[in-house]
Amino acid sequence: MRQLGRPLAGMAFAVALFNAMPAQAREVVAFRDNTISAGTVVVRTGERRLYYVMGDGRAIRYPVGVGRVSKQWTGTTRIDGKYVKPAWSPPRDVKRDKPSLPNVIEGGSPRNPMGAAAMTLAGGEYAIHGTNVPSSIGGFVSYGCIRMFNQDVVDLYSRVSVGTTVMVVR
Repeated sequence: MRQLGRPLAGMAFAVALFNAMPAQAREVVAFRDNTISAGTVVVRTGERRLYYVMGDGRAIRYPVGVGRVSKQWTGTTRIDGKYVKPAWSPPRDVKRDKPSLPNVIEGGSPRNPMGAAAMTLAGGEYAIHGTNVPSSIGGFVSYGCIRMFNQDVVDLYSRVSVGTTVMVVR
């Protein structure tokens, strides 16, 4: 997935805007895995949940949409880019399946599937990003990306940095 966006631009405004809105479903929960360092992002695709590990046996848990059965993947990677209201170019697989899609959908457009923010993942065409279809959260819905409510992706965006470890497990 190619991202065209303004790295970090306008993030203070976006954080203020979305922090004023109620969180959809994120919550602090017990997370007892001493092998995972604080600051790590763990996506459990079977649960359709993303955990931001805080340490001290706690994590912030967010509901997410994950890859369709044929598009799921597992592994460890890292965040290699952060973008606010990124433009989106459909990856080759998406364009093949939906040839009527434009080559680029500008950031901020209601048709843009990236939502309020995106964090690209190293080694592929995947990202953790917001969505323009909130009803997709909690489902097996994507081509491999991790979708979040816009308010939640902005919250996570403010907690992570480029280089943050992301583990995707079943």
